[in-house]
Amino acid sequence: MPTVIESPQGRTVIADEVIATAAGIAALDCYGLADMAPKKGVQDRLSGILGRDNPGRGVDVKNMPDGLVIELSIIVSYGTRIPEVAANLREKVGYTLQETLGIFPERINISVQGVRVADEK
Repeated sequence: MPTVIESPQGRTVIADEVIATAAGIAALDCYGLADMAPKKGVQDRLSGILGRDNPGRGVDVKNMPDGLVIELSIIVSYGTRIPEVAANLREKVGYTLQETLGIFPERINISVQGVRVADEK
């Protein structure tokens, strides 16, 4: 269900895919995050097979009665502190959505799906 923002000048409708893309791009910029984990199933897996980049991968947007909920499925880098990575993600994604889309998420839930060890060269 799209997010609707009402103003005196009119109504703005923002699709969930747009919110997921903005959140995914912001998340990938955070220290300690190795990658986003596919969460949406077929759509994310198909994008991976076709070699297409999906910035909204691992992001689920839900419009709940009490507000907008963003769910992130992530893979962290080995050796980073997961609580610090999660706090950094919440701050960065929340700030990005507020500044770029004018959306104030009620909650940002984070699910750590794995740990990636960096390749040594």
